[in-house]
This record gives sequence, C-alpha cells and structure tokens, in this order.
Amino acid sequence: MTGSCQGVDVDDDEYAKLIRRMNPPRVVIDNDACDNATVIRVDSVNKHGILLEVVRVLTDLNLVITKAYISSDGSWFMDVFNVTDRDGNKIWDEEIISCIQKSLGSDACCFFPKLRNSAGVMPSNEPTFVELTGTDRPGLLSEICAVLANSKCNVVKAELWTHNARVAAVVRVTDESTGGAVEDPEKLSMIKDLLCNVLKGDDASRTASMTVSMGHTHTERRLHQMMFSDRDYERIGATEGADKSWPQVAVMDCSEKDYSVVIMRSRDRPKLLFDTLCTLTDMQYVVHHGTVDTGEEEAYQEYYIRHVDGHPISSEAERRRVIECLEAAIERRATEGLELVLRTEDRIGLLSDITRILRENGLTIRRAEISTEDGKAFDTFFLSEMSGNPVEAKTIDSISRQLGHMIVRLKQNPLLPSKSPEVAGAAGFLFGNLLKASFQSFWLVGSYS
Repeated sequence: MTGSCQGVDVDDDEYAKLIRRMNPPRVVIDNDACDNATVIRVDSVNKHGILLEVVRVLTDLNLVITKAYISSDGSWFMDVFNVTDRDGNKIWDEEIISCIQKSLGSDACCFFPKLRNSAGVMPSNEPTFVELTGTDRPGLLSEICAVLANSKCNVVKAELWTHNARVAAVVRVTDESTGGAVEDPEKLSMIKDLLCNVLKGDDASRTASMTVSMGHTHTERRLHQMMFSDRDYERIGATEGADKSWPQVAVMDCSEKDYSVVIMRSRDRPKLLFDTLCTLTDMQYVVHHGTVDTGEEEAYQEYYIRHVDGHPISSEAERRRVIECLEAAIERRATEGLELVLRTEDRIGLLSDITRILRENGLTIRRAEISTEDGKAFDTFFLSEMSGNPVEAKTIDSISRQLGHMIVRLKQNPLLPSKSPEVAGAAGFLFGNLLKASFQSFWLVGSYS
C-alpha cells in the first residue's frame, strides 16, 4: 500500500517550494457577504491535491459546505466556499475561525503532511493501525473483533465501510498488556494470518489484505484509497442501462476548451464534496473549474477536469470508469438502514460483545464508526437485516433490551434513496445544468486557459 497521498509530490521541487513561500495562501472569512452562510475565500499558488486538502480541513471541523466555486487553472488556485455548522448557522466561534486561518493560511495545509508508511514493527510512540480489505458478509466485524480480543488487542478507534460486496476498515489498536503500540513481530504476524483468513470468506476470485501501519493517518482518506484500490466500483450483476436512482453521474466533452465535464446529482449529505474529490484525486484528475450547490435534499456538482498529463477523457472505457468510480465514492458513506448510536463505559472486549449481539440478532453492519475517549466508548452503526431488508420491529425490540442502557439514538433510515427526477435524455440533462451553472459560476465564461 502506498504511504503517501497520490499526487502530493507532483512538482514538489525546491523552486516550487520557493514560489509557495513567496506567495503564502490568503484566506478571507466573511460573515457579511451572505445572509445564511459564512463565506471563505482561499487564494494560493496551485498544486495538485490542494483542493482536496482545503475541503478536508473544512469537513474535519464539521463544517457543511453548501456552495463552492472553484477555479484553479494555471499557477493560481482561487476558491470560494459557503459554509455553515451542522445546525445550519454561520460560523461565529472565534476558535474555529482561528483554526481555519491557521490551517489554510500557511504551509501547514498546502502542503499537507504525508500519510504514514507501512511497517511490520511499531515504535512505541506511534499508534498501531490495522488496515483491512476483503469480501463483505454478515457477522464479519464480529469475527474481526473476536480475533483482536483473543489476541489481547484493544480497539481504540475504528471505521468500517461496506460497498458492493466489499469491505474496508481502518482499526487503531493497542496492546492489552502495555496499553501502547503492538510491537511484537510474532504477534503481528499471527494477527495478520488470522484476519486474512476471516476476510477471505467464500469469494476465491477476490483477494483479502491486512496491513499493519505506523504513524498518523486520515482514516476516511485511507478508506477511499483502499476501496478504490480494491475496485469496489466494479458492480456485481449490474447491467448497462439498468434503471437506477441516486446518484446520477454524467461525463461529456467540452472540446472547444479541451476539458471533460463531470456532472453529479445525488442526495445531499455531510462530506459529500470530500468524497468525490478523493476519488478524482486518486484517479489522477485535476479540477480546473467547478461549482457545487446544495438544496434541502439534492446536491449538484459540476467539474471541468483534465488528467494530470493535461489531457481530457479520451475513450468510452475511461468515461465509463470515471462514472462508476464517482458513483462508488458517493455510495460508500452509507447512512441507510437502522442507525444505532451507543455510549457507555469502555472495557476490554466491549466491541466484541456488542458486535456479537448484533450478529446473533441477524443484523449485518453496513458502516461503523468506533471511538474511545477518557474511558468512554462512542460507537455508531448502520444496520440492516442479513437479507438486506430493513430491520424488523421485533429485532429492534430485542437489541433495545440487550443494549438499552447504552443506546443514545435508534433511528430507522430508508434503505433506498428516493428516486431522482427523470431527465429527458442525457443531452438535455447535461446542457440544462451547464446553462444553469454558467450563471452561477461567473468566472467560467471566457476564463478557460
């Protein structure tokens, strides 16, 4: 597995570093320009991956991007973001404003720290991360937790995504005996063998992998990289032209300006922009211009892109792959199914016990976020029946009885997103939105280079 974000080191020579030092990023945070959002303007020397990193900083602060205007042709990067907090309010908190300024207004962001390298033995001052990919199946997380518990490892933090019959997880663990990193090479080798056997399942055609890594990482960034590398975008049993609901992704040529145009319409949700930009960056595409607009339910994204080699999408196969990969990026962060949020005192083996109860009640985990802090466990699961159907009322009653003292939130979300409005052919869909965007993105007209 790669130890650094793809594309981060492009053109990262001494001259480029000098140019960035001479032209530090300029960040303007304006609470007067818009009635219902804080406007953040970022001007900087351009560099591949900078757009993704700026969006990452904003989303990591739990800010919601409601609109964005992107222009990064040539050597300069100029973006505008309308943001709110999770409650839809402007950003007035001086601590958050200061954090935005410090993160985006210096080399601390633009030229973001590289992700950690993989290794077999951990220095004691570095966290131990276990990265897993394999075939998804009911009860998988329960089995993973059982292996770690039996190996005397505590799960401190974890995130698991499932998509298209594949699963990826990043798990931070400590050694039960020391409370620190897992350093014993023999123990790590044993854990790797056990987890790989668990992950393989019955799918002989797809491989499973388990990697132990050192240092700090951005978990969600890694999950996108892992699932993309695992080709989760290859749909099982899908047929060309099959009727589908959200998301809708279309790719067309803008030959007069030598761009490819990507348009996405989907249900709006937190971190959507981050997710799509992760995949475009991993596929080595550069967003030169773009606009993002969200409503009460729908999100609209439009990007003018080229490959890092300067060329637009050149074949039908490449166009199809871009569509499939962006659909996967939108779908991975599933929020459908029964949302179960737990808070309780942390203890050894707690996660193994919780996942066992879920498995014994016939539930499969579609997505999970696990964390511990100051002796407390904070866990969120998105669940469905093993058949893929919504969780039945009697099953909800059963887990409520067994986990009732831990439950903070229990909400049934629709498993299938509402069907998107029908469009009168691809051309009408694309050009109608392009016309709409031309009025919103004032710099797009006549500014392409």
